[in-house]
Amino acid sequence: MNHSIKTLGDQASTLAHEAAQGAEQAIRSTQRVAQQGLDRMADGLGGARAQTGAAFKQLAHETETLTHRGMEAVRECSHQLRQKSMHLKDATTSHIQHEPLKSVLIAAAVGAVLVGLVALLSRHSGPGR
Repeated sequence: MNHSIKTLGDQASTLAHEAAQGAEQAIRSTQRVAQQGLDRMADGLGGARAQTGAAFKQLAHETETLTHRGMEAVRECSHQLRQKSMHLKDATTSHIQHEPLKSVLIAAAVGAVLVGLVALLSRHSGPGR
């Protein structure tokens, strides 16, 4: 039983870690896309860039500001997800410790439902359909 508590805790920690990695990847992707967009704009504007330099600088500044805001929002969401994951881990561990039989029955019911769903979906997505 203690092994399953560690496993649930490990899964919750893994979930939080994967969410943080996903958030960091989203940040890098956002920065890359913003930079690519700015590069394409710079290439396309050519001579007009000199005449519209102030507007371009303003756009670049606003893009950078939005990127920073987006990164902060992703970091905050990642932090909240980690906090919720840790809370869920603690609550699950406590529930399992205080009501082990009920926890086993709940786990068995959830497992049965998942097996049923997999069986149902595999019948509908089989060959010839």
